[in-house]
Amino acid sequence: MKHIQRVDYLRRLEGLVGTPDIKIITGIRRSGKSQLLKDFMDLLRSSDNKRNIISIDLLDLDNEELKDYRKLHSFIKDHLKEKEDNFLFIDEVQMCPKFELAVNSIHAKGNVDIYLTGSNAFLLSSDLATLFTGRFLEIKVFPFSFKEYLEYWDFSGNRDQMLDSYMLKGGLAGSFAYENEVDRVSYIRDVFETIVTRDLVQKYEIKDTDVLMHLAQYLMDNISNLSSPNRIGNILRETIPTANHVTIGRYCDYLCRAFVFYDIARYDIRGSKYLESLSKLYLADTGIRYAMLGTRNIDFGRAYENIVCIELLRRGYEIYVGMLYQKEVDFVAMRGDEKMYIQVSDDISSETTLERELAPLRRIKDNYPKFVIAKTGHPSYSIEGIRILNLADWLCDKETVVSKL
Repeated sequence: MKHIQRVDYLRRLEGLVGTPDIKIITGIRRSGKSQLLKDFMDLLRSSDNKRNIISIDLLDLDNEELKDYRKLHSFIKDHLKEKEDNFLFIDEVQMCPKFELAVNSIHAKGNVDIYLTGSNAFLLSSDLATLFTGRFLEIKVFPFSFKEYLEYWDFSGNRDQMLDSYMLKGGLAGSFAYENEVDRVSYIRDVFETIVTRDLVQKYEIKDTDVLMHLAQYLMDNISNLSSPNRIGNILRETIPTANHVTIGRYCDYLCRAFVFYDIARYDIRGSKYLESLSKLYLADTGIRYAMLGTRNIDFGRAYENIVCIELLRRGYEIYVGMLYQKEVDFVAMRGDEKMYIQVSDDISSETTLERELAPLRRIKDNYPKFVIAKTGHPSYSIEGIRILNLADWLCDKETVVSKL
């Protein structure tokens, strides 16, 4: 299988060298966390071959005895070198019960740079503050971006032609190894079902797996739609009597913790405040949707909106669904003192559709940048100060809105 280096993530990790944080690599299963660690270790060695790199893969049978946290601690301590820069990499760290005791103890010594990855069922964002007493920093890894997808396939032609291929196949690179479409889809289905029926069930001791699976499929079929546990519960209860809003809310949270979905809350643009009721759940990778549900009822506009959402998160933005006078703006994206408003559409060639997308942006009275991102097939242009961007170009940074990670 072809391998490409994920330059943006490597650049970010390189910038964190020497900081006191425990670096935690998180992301949906099979998003490339382990390979990223390997590439980063190679980068460190190539830039300074005197660095002391301690690498432990707890899936490797050669490291079986290190699944005892005391032995793990002793092994690491014995391999530290006082007069050298020490780097510790542990992959699949959750295979060692109470691993946090060993890691925290090593971190307290202050002479080692620590990097960890693990199964999302056991190393969730919500658990990190509890596990680690020292400072930690979470680096969120997403499936391949559209730009990486093009690089993988050595594609240098018309990017618009590849956009729908990316939408349907997604960015889980492990699936690219399969030439047969049935095998490729089977791979993605296996990844998803492992997360839902094994990782989450084991982590949270879920009994009613039928509700969890039906919920996940419902959310996939309704990406970018406003929803709430009450609404979803009322719909699912027609076929699954045990589905109720409490269970639905809890299971939605579990799916988000495992990085399968991202819950995007609403933001009142006029009042500059966050709204608690209703939100949108976006899928980590659109390829999962089409592997699980097939290509029936394709809504390109909603799929493109999902792709833009994940790309904004990948680029380091905090994002919300904007609300203004009962009108919806697809995304309010913020980072530091930056803010921008974005509408996403499939085809804005008709005057009616274009006006529909422009209308909410025109009503916003502040001076932050406003964009319509659509599959235009044309270079960018402006209408009344609102920039119209071609989706494929924006995804490839040809129409730059933000800097890298």
